[in-house]
Amino acid sequence: MSEPFRVDRRTTIKWVLAAWAAAPLLQQRAFGAAATAATKGYGTDPDLTKIYQPGELWPSTLTPAQRRTAAALCDVIIPADTESPSASAVGVVDFLDEWISAPYEAQQEDRTVILWGLAWLDAEANGRFKADFAALGDPQKTAICDDICHVPKAKPQFAEAAAFFAKYRDLTAGGFYTTPAGTKDLRYVGNVPLARFDGPPPEVLRKVGVGQVPA
Repeated sequence: MSEPFRVDRRTTIKWVLAAWAAAPLLQQRAFGAAATAATKGYGTDPDLTKIYQPGELWPSTLTPAQRRTAAALCDVIIPADTESPSASAVGVVDFLDEWISAPYEAQQEDRTVILWGLAWLDAEANGRFKADFAALGDPQKTAICDDICHVPKAKPQFAEAAAFFAKYRDLTAGGFYTTPAGTKDLRYVGNVPLARFDGPPPEVLRKVGVGQVPA
């Protein structure tokens, strides 16, 4: 399997900021933590007009082996289909690496969870199937994920792994659906310039019980 493409530092930083903005949806505390951390000496915001090289802002975390496991799990969560590419294909692993490498308190807490979970996946895969998670076939990957994909239904021995999966799933979705491919998959049409705007369509106004406001 070829290594997923790597995106530049500027792009992944933008994804981190976008995910912070979506914090209530992802049940993250990152935005508040980042703001608090910044007042304690983390420095100024990065220059988003500059393309940073790895390590200029903070060192990346994931090893090549961890990236393979991370990509494999991303693609179980959001696989490619006829409508969109897989999560790893649009660089979500880069987003995850950037997220857990950030020096802020919430991200460092997530780092511990994510690194533990990736190691658990490989250990569980080797215990069940004698191979690392990324080397398994789809049915084998699904068999492991089925045991950890829903916290309330996870057996006691899978409780910690299920908590990891929930965190990882939210971050994967946050990364994927803030990419152009992800917003297209959602059929999101916001932030598109229009030559003119005539107001909401009449059928929408009728549905919400609002009449057209005169110009």
